[in-house]
Amino acid sequence: MILKYNKDPVFVLDEVSRITNEIVSRIVKHKFTIPAMAKTFDVYHKKRMLDFYSNFVKKGDLCFDIGANIGKFTEVLLELGAKVVCVEPQETCLQQLHKSFDNNKNAIIIPYAIGESEGEGELAIHEGGSGISTLSAKYKNTYPSDQLGGRKWTKMKRVPITTLDRLVLQFGLPKYCKIDVEGYETQVLKGLSKPIKFTSFEFHKWFFEEARNCINRLSQIGNAEFNYVFGESMRFLLPEWVSPEELYKKIDIATYILDDKFYWGDIYARFV
Repeated sequence: MILKYNKDPVFVLDEVSRITNEIVSRIVKHKFTIPAMAKTFDVYHKKRMLDFYSNFVKKGDLCFDIGANIGKFTEVLLELGAKVVCVEPQETCLQQLHKSFDNNKNAIIIPYAIGESEGEGELAIHEGGSGISTLSAKYKNTYPSDQLGGRKWTKMKRVPITTLDRLVLQFGLPKYCKIDVEGYETQVLKGLSKPIKFTSFEFHKWFFEEARNCINRLSQIGNAEFNYVFGESMRFLLPEWVSPEELYKKIDIATYILDDKFYWGDIYARFV
């Protein structure tokens, strides 16, 4: 499948529709079962990720996966030949990470959360899945009640916290750092004092203040320019890297056109 590129974010929906239709046609043609359908989509999405990240992650590069969860992203970086420091505080996720990567010399598992300073924090664990557990009380309290099961953080866990600067001191400066920590991104970046060539973090339109804080923090560290990906499309929506002001404008336009308060994706920073 060949993806067509368009500068306007609204055309991403056409791409998603086209790709979905093609996947469905293949499912019908081959009479796939539900598990086979899920496997087919996972394989396709993983290929998209490999193609996308190969643009700036090369063999031998050091990468940080902050909020590694069960390691799907770490797996992609390892396949690209990177050395990956994957950081995750949740016990159930750590069990899967050890199962997947203990025998891989290029994967290092750190059972910590990342924050502004070293210490401990209260991790709110969501009953609907490990992917939206958070250290951010504000994120938890403002999370839309009509999305992904609503606000169902039913367990608190005290976890150790270290910093990006400490990881850099221990392992070196990475080429790329991915951050996915459900509303705690600014605190993670406050613990970084040196520019990392490429950094990405998740954003949600309903919680966009956090994204602005992250961009401000990255701009304090060095001369950064930005781009972004809608959802999991694995395609930059802007033809060029832009200033923070231009990025805000593009995302505001896309949100207005799509009329979607749940508009989300990942913002990428590149230091120049």
